[in-house]
Amino acid sequence: MTDTSARPEGLSAYIAVTASYWAFMLTDGALRMLVLLHFHTLGFSPVQLAYLFVFYEIAGIVTNLSAGWIAVRFGLTSTLYAGLGLQILALLALTQLDPNWAVGVSVVYVMLVQGASGVAKDLAKMSSKSAVKLLAPSEDGGLFRWVALLTGSKNIVKGLGFLVGAALLATLGFVWAVLGMAAILAVILLAVLFAMPPGLPKGRKGTKFSEVFSKSANVNWLSAARVFLFGARDVWFVVGIPIYFYAVLSDGTTQGNRSAFFLIGIFMAGWVILYGLIQANAPRILRARTRTESDLIAAARGWAWSLAAVPLVLTLSSMFATGPQMWLTLTLVSGLLAFGAIFAVNSSLHSYLILSFSKAERVTMDVGFYYMANAAGRLAGTLLSGLTYQVGGLTLMFGTAAVMVGLSAVMVGFLRPGQS
Repeated sequence: MTDTSARPEGLSAYIAVTASYWAFMLTDGALRMLVLLHFHTLGFSPVQLAYLFVFYEIAGIVTNLSAGWIAVRFGLTSTLYAGLGLQILALLALTQLDPNWAVGVSVVYVMLVQGASGVAKDLAKMSSKSAVKLLAPSEDGGLFRWVALLTGSKNIVKGLGFLVGAALLATLGFVWAVLGMAAILAVILLAVLFAMPPGLPKGRKGTKFSEVFSKSANVNWLSAARVFLFGARDVWFVVGIPIYFYAVLSDGTTQGNRSAFFLIGIFMAGWVILYGLIQANAPRILRARTRTESDLIAAARGWAWSLAAVPLVLTLSSMFATGPQMWLTLTLVSGLLAFGAIFAVNSSLHSYLILSFSKAERVTMDVGFYYMANAAGRLAGTLLSGLTYQVGGLTLMFGTAAVMVGLSAVMVGFLRPGQS
């Protein structure tokens, strides 16, 4: 790979891609919190709330499988612009939701709009992550540092989006909040359309769709590990924990509901911001600059098993909880913050390793395939989040998360240095 550290256009393109991704993820985080809390106050059950996000994750599976090929065929900037544009349309479509519609109609409509948002998110994500492989300097741990910075900063911004979404819902209401986000994203899209510097590939004709499926054992095992890693996070993150906190914090009054919105938004935002900060600093935590690929694969195994211990402890805590609910809630908050910190290192290692395992000529397809697995895990976690919480409460929810992290650790154990 050519060293881009001496090429200003490479750094400029990286900054433009990162800024676009930040803007997108701010609206993505805000929209998730808006939809979850708005429809919970309308009386939707945990399982119905999970349904609202199903198409979002299904769309991610399909999009990531094809987006890598599209980027190779038409260029990385085309998929980035398409992701931003489609998110604007999805936000505008949500403003047309009629509160007088039947519950079933509302669920289907929001599912479809969320599906479009899922396509948009994964077009933007694949474009941004692939750009790092092509633009990062090759020496002195540059790839790990650039991907960690992009991923970590993205999650900090998405965390702020959770807080923004909850605050907008409490102050402006659903429709005006969504319209405001659409307007901001439209300004960002126009800016990058006119100001994107050179440095990203324009596309290569003749690329076959069948090339999307990787023949690399490491790419396939890492993708399998990603399914279970993100399933383990979303099994509590998407529905269960926000609804549990709402039940604990809200007193049923309008003011009580608004206060609950803010507090839930603050926690979810704080969790994702912590996650992003640690992701951004993962190369320093792991001393990646002086370690080989073999060392980092071994580190991925150790960090995966460390993560599995956290939901196991939370499962036991919820199973044997006695006394005031406050103590269980404080235990959950502490445990979930620990989960976020360890999860961030795991996720950052995965994000680096997929780029390390990928060859430059097919990076968008390997990254697309890998994030297809990511979306599959999120889909499983989303469905299980509503189902496990409704059927078995916190105990079943965290027990499921513990099993999924353990399976992810097993998959990481099959990675081998030097395999192509």
